[in-house]
Amino acid sequence: MYIHERPGWPDLKWDDEALAGTLAAVRHRQGRHLGRMEALRFDLRTEATLTALTDEVVTSSAIEGEILDSSEVRSSIALKLGLDVAGLPKAGRAVEGIVEMMLDATRNYEESLTRERLFNWHASLFPTGRSGMRRITVGAWRPSEVGPMQVVSGAIGRERVHFEAPDAGRLDIEMNRFLDWFNRPGGIDSVLKAGVAHFWFVTVHPFEDGNGRIARAITDMALAQADSTKNRFYSMSSAIEVERNTYYLQLESAQRGSVDITAWLAWFLGCLDRAIEAAHKSLATVLHKAELWQRINFSPVNERQRIVINRMLDNFKGQLTTSKYAKLAKCSTDTALRDIRELLERGVLVRNPGGGRSTSYRVVGLGELAD
Repeated sequence: MYIHERPGWPDLKWDDEALAGTLAAVRHRQGRHLGRMEALRFDLRTEATLTALTDEVVTSSAIEGEILDSSEVRSSIALKLGLDVAGLPKAGRAVEGIVEMMLDATRNYEESLTRERLFNWHASLFPTGRSGMRRITVGAWRPSEVGPMQVVSGAIGRERVHFEAPDAGRLDIEMNRFLDWFNRPGGIDSVLKAGVAHFWFVTVHPFEDGNGRIARAITDMALAQADSTKNRFYSMSSAIEVERNTYYLQLESAQRGSVDITAWLAWFLGCLDRAIEAAHKSLATVLHKAELWQRINFSPVNERQRIVINRMLDNFKGQLTTSKYAKLAKCSTDTALRDIRELLERGVLVRNPGGGRSTSYRVVGLGELAD
């Protein structure tokens, strides 16, 4: 018997006393992190938001086995926020869809969550009406014709079934209950609300596909309500992706238990705490980038150099070589070599050990920047 088949569903319960210490610790860390962000310059807060949103979109898709190009995601978000996209590739429709959903959830967190809004999110995720090669029902609850909806994880041929969602015939009633609860003012702490909403939505699994990504968008919406800001400075999906196996096991365990979800919420709060801690480390990268550009802009670089430096500071894979520079900057290898030599002389790039045809370069580290 799954949780949605038990007496008492959907009146989920938890032990406030058991969660009080963890919730207080998470709220404290959350407040300190937000305070630290608010103390930064506007450009640094903007960069931190761009980084967090990029991580959120990329990892939310990765949890479902869909790998997105992080530079395309960053380009899409930056363009929609009115930021510089120089050197970044144009995003494809698949990227644009999930970015549109995530920005609507977080930037418009004060608006009600309605079935029409959820349908729009779902349509943006599947603009062709297909999930891979398979045609699906888009912008509507899953139909009864698709049969039982099982929540699975793992590679094809080695899937693990975690639970089975309610029948399609129950979806109108189930989702009306969920939306009424989510939009009700007051009640529980907003961080706890994020954990409950995530679990509740995943349990109902109202769509034929995309439920995980939409559940995490709803989670981010509730966390934005908790933070009272449109800016995102940490990525919950990044922490879930790191703990993906545990995430699915926690969901499975809670689905097979009673309507008491204390254990699930305890894990959720711990995962959120780790997400905020990871954001502290991400901030170091943002500060490094800002410090580097502040130094560079005393004597501005050319447009080719600016494009390559920006790419190297945004999850650049591998090391920079002359041929990679030429490809990124769309120039000849001779021009690339001249640009690189100039950046070496200015202390922006550092030559890695080794030479000859294997010569490569990296951006100078924060602790290596000369006064």
